[in-house]
Amino acid sequence: MPAPRSAGLIAVVMAVASLFVPFGLVPARAEAQVQQGRQVLERRDPSNLSELRKEAEKSAKELEDATKALEKRRSDIAAFEKQLKTKLTALQQLEQRLSVMRQPVSQMAELMYEQPLLADGIMPFLSGTADEKTLRAMTDATQMVTVRQLAVEQTSTLYKEAQRLAAEAQELRAGNLLAEAQLSAEVDTLRQRSDKIVKSLTAALVKLGIKIDKVGRAALGCNPLRAATAGDYPNGLIPKGMLCPLQQKGFSLRADATIAFVSLNEAFRQRFGKSMCVTDAYRNLAEQQSIYYRRPGFAAVPGRSNHGLGLAVDLCGGVERSGSAEFVWMEKNSKRYGWFHPSWAYSSPFEPWHWEYDPKIDSLL
Repeated sequence: MPAPRSAGLIAVVMAVASLFVPFGLVPARAEAQVQQGRQVLERRDPSNLSELRKEAEKSAKELEDATKALEKRRSDIAAFEKQLKTKLTALQQLEQRLSVMRQPVSQMAELMYEQPLLADGIMPFLSGTADEKTLRAMTDATQMVTVRQLAVEQTSTLYKEAQRLAAEAQELRAGNLLAEAQLSAEVDTLRQRSDKIVKSLTAALVKLGIKIDKVGRAALGCNPLRAATAGDYPNGLIPKGMLCPLQQKGFSLRADATIAFVSLNEAFRQRFGKSMCVTDAYRNLAEQQSIYYRRPGFAAVPGRSNHGLGLAVDLCGGVERSGSAEFVWMEKNSKRYGWFHPSWAYSSPFEPWHWEYDPKIDSLL
């Protein structure tokens, strides 16, 4: 058994010797761990932009839903007010009808007061000796009582209906006002949260090299919530302020495409130690026409190119060569960020440099 001092020297010698093991002799297990770590880095978004963008889109959806709920609440209030007005109008009309019904009752009451039946009418009626005049007076009295009873019943019903409507109106108005106030507060909170997320996203883009002007106009084009608005413009006619610049100076895309591309670019840079090389991105209509006539067969008909929608890039730096390490890496990893190489670009025409962004792919990740 070696002495403790000898054991220590042996350990030091083995440690030093391990520093000089040729690279090819690194144990396979260690190599596998390195490869696994690299794959983990490639799978996650190294810049965290995708998470921020999705959080912004989720926040925007919540804001949109809350705003719709508030608008519906206001619409319900307006519909209720209209319904209440209709009921109150009907109530007023019933009161007018009741007033008309009360008039003959009042007249009969006055007539009976002037010509009482107690002495000259009731006794002959009971004895069976009443004349025609007495009988008519008694009939009128009976009719008066019937009409009066009907008027009392309708008045009571009408009064109860008026009370019910008033209570219902007060309760609904109070409930609607409270609900509207709560919804308004929720909308304001969601709007502030959405703005905060977008600002964080913009700050992250700037940190990664996206250039914006001093007043932040270019940052507006990088708001992912405006991507759909950019899609409202004709192909090749998207205003510059609606586009978000890339890290590669002079090029820009639609906001969601830029954010996804920056994330892809960061993953590419971690793998190859360099940023992606871009030769083209968004093309306006004039640029599309120029390329179409200069390179017939290698450019889409002007007004039909995905470049004109801010959803396509042409790449260099190795990606333009089919089968290269860069191209193969892109084929394997680009869809994780919503980017893909279209099937037509493999053969008709053959354009390994052309890559496109699809928001639908990105939304599934």
